[in-house]
Amino acid sequence: MLHIRGSAGGTGLTGTLYEPGESPPSFKGAPDGGAPYVWVCDAFYEVESGGQTQSIGDREVNVAFESPMPQGFEDRDTAIEAAKDHVRTQFARLGVTEAAVEVTVLQAEEAQ
Repeated sequence: MLHIRGSAGGTGLTGTLYEPGESPPSFKGAPDGGAPYVWVCDAFYEVESGGQTQSIGDREVNVAFESPMPQGFEDRDTAIEAAKDHVRTQFARLGVTEAAVEVTVLQAEEAQ
């Protein structure tokens, strides 16, 4: 199990990449067990009001969360690149440039 973590402006987002032999969470919308790599991470976007207030750099934004959308992949490299892209995209939805997002990949044991 890998944790792919993005951080920028003093906040972070971490998702989980389940590898072959590991059991990803089972819930409505989760892919079937056929994919050897399964990425699960929150998705969010900025809203005018409501949501959860999040500090990013020197500004506060209201963030609404979408249900996690698990994605299945056939190989590890593709899964990791898609996970990194997902994390960067979430920050971009809040106005953070891709270059400002630091992405790290950690074995689950390292992340604790």
